[in-house]
Amino acid sequence: MLIDFQHEAPCPIAQLLDLIGERWSFLIIRDAFYGIRRFDGFQKHLGISKKVLSTRLNTLVEAGILHKVLYQHSPDRYEYRLTAKGRELFPVLLTMMRWGNRWLVEEGEQTVELIHADCGGKTEGRLVCSHCEQPVTPARIKAVPGPGTTREVAQAFRQIIKKSNSEAGT
Repeated sequence: MLIDFQHEAPCPIAQLLDLIGERWSFLIIRDAFYGIRRFDGFQKHLGISKKVLSTRLNTLVEAGILHKVLYQHSPDRYEYRLTAKGRELFPVLLTMMRWGNRWLVEEGEQTVELIHADCGGKTEGRLVCSHCEQPVTPARIKAVPGPGTTREVAQAFRQIIKKSNSEAGT
């Protein structure tokens, strides 16, 4: 039986990419973390057209990633601030930055470094297990069907994992 995972058991990664997977949305979110909040600030920093920026900001507001805060009347002007949902994208951006700095930028040519405010040390995003706080690596993680998965999708998922493991010799 062929299972259409995308429609029968939507992957959270696919869902996130559907929502914000194009370039401008991630860059707007990144800039919001940098402290940019106003339309003009996003436009100036990103070099994005007003139409595209307006569309992306509206999408991020509708998705609950940003919320609008009125800062001026006549005419009404708004700031765009990260919501709790938006702030939880921080580890995603850190991981992307770490990967980009390692694989896309020559050593010593990174355009952004992260300094930990508490100790002043240079830092980078790292993944650790939320249970035991040990490093998370592909070799130490396995994907299993979640509680919202249908029986048919769970069975198909297990078969894919079993086949993948046997092909890898594990």
